[in-house]
Amino acid sequence: MTESETPVLLRREGAVAWIILNRPANLNALDVPAAEALRACCAELAADSGVRAVVLKGAGKAFGVGGDLSALRTDSSATAAALIEPLHQAVRLLAEMNAPVIVSLHGAVAGGSLSLSMACDLALAADTAKFNLAYVNVAANCDVSGSWNLPRLVGLRNAMAIALLGESFDAQEALRLGLVNRVVPAAELDAATDALAKRLADGPTLAIGRMKRLMRQSFDNDLATQLDLERENFRASAATEDFAEALDAFFSKRPARFHGR
Repeated sequence: MTESETPVLLRREGAVAWIILNRPANLNALDVPAAEALRACCAELAADSGVRAVVLKGAGKAFGVGGDLSALRTDSSATAAALIEPLHQAVRLLAEMNAPVIVSLHGAVAGGSLSLSMACDLALAADTAKFNLAYVNVAANCDVSGSWNLPRLVGLRNAMAIALLGESFDAQEALRLGLVNRVVPAAELDAATDALAKRLADGPTLAIGRMKRLMRQSFDNDLATQLDLERENFRASAATEDFAEALDAFFSKRPARFHGR
């Protein structure tokens, strides 16, 4: 299979891994082979301790328009199940890995692709990006963790409006709502994403992974449970090489040099 025929590409630049949705002729619509390829990429990265930051992006003119509706026209229920299961496994892998996951958004960001973007830890968007949750427009409900992440990111009332009305909105509105962390000129998106990924890849990867999981768990725990988890995780972080390096750097008045250990 040539690179142009591979639905998801995986590239490494040092400690940064790039997952690239690669169906540009279809605006990166997600079909079953793409979903399975995405799951395989996420599984490979989750098992690699040398990966210290992950970037998810789309090739061509769009990040992605969601599920491939043409594929769903045949045996819709069975095809949906075959599509959703690997996507859901990919979301779990992204959430559980220590490496922070950045999504880089441009062009159309719709349906399952928008849900996938919300499953990432940080989001950058081009100022020309256009968003639409879109499920209601095809008489479907959210998948790919959309119903879990959306109200947590934007609040219940805003989530209801986005989900039930199926309206498009621009990058500045996505920023106002909290769906993205930063909006940059389209021409600067790749450079801004690369700079953020390298910054995070130089960080204390194990502590970042613990922070990710604590944040995600906090919505479902009471205060006492969360305090216990914070204590246990801090003790584990304090036993790492990176923690010792951070303290030495602090008292030596020099920048810390983390190695993700």
